Amino acid sequence: MDEAPATIDRMAPHEVDAVSTLARVVWQATYPSLIPQAQIDAMLADRYAPARMREQLDDPRHAWRVARQAGAVVGFAHAVLEDAGCKLDKLYVHPGRQRRGIGAALLAAIEDWARTQQAPRLRLQVNRGNVQAIHAYEKYGFRIVESRVFDIGGGFVMDDHVMEKRL
Repeated sequence: MDEAPATIDRMAPHEVDAVSTLARVVWQATYPSLIPQAQIDAMLADRYAPARMREQLDDPRHAWRVARQAGAVVGFAHAVLEDAGCKLDKLYVHPGRQRRGIGAALLAAIEDWARTQQAPRLRLQVNRGNVQAIHAYEKYGFRIVESRVFDIGGGFVMDDHVMEKRL
């Protein structure tokens, strides 16, 4: 039996908790081999704090998109306008739903939004060890423009590639 395709829409306030829960599922499947568990917990608590997410929903410089299948949130993306263009800050798909076009659909929705905001480029940061994500972003036209270590406080760093795609 074929599953229904995912639909991509703006995230609604009532979906904040579902996105936060999905973030934890994806991060626990992706990052334990790349960063310490304490850093995972700290970043999830900061980046997916419900109050912070709700503020971003009300801020026109931010775009949150969710992918739904059979009524469930199976992926999400978040972007923010910056001086130099647009930053794709988050793009995650449930591990059991990856490689089915959901990430590509979320990326396309963010690119469309960034273009309507007249952003000349889309940038992102990806952990240097996250080879699967790096290859996916390269497949969709991103290229590595810089590699550096970002101090995020609390004794933690992000060892990332900065990737960019012209819009």
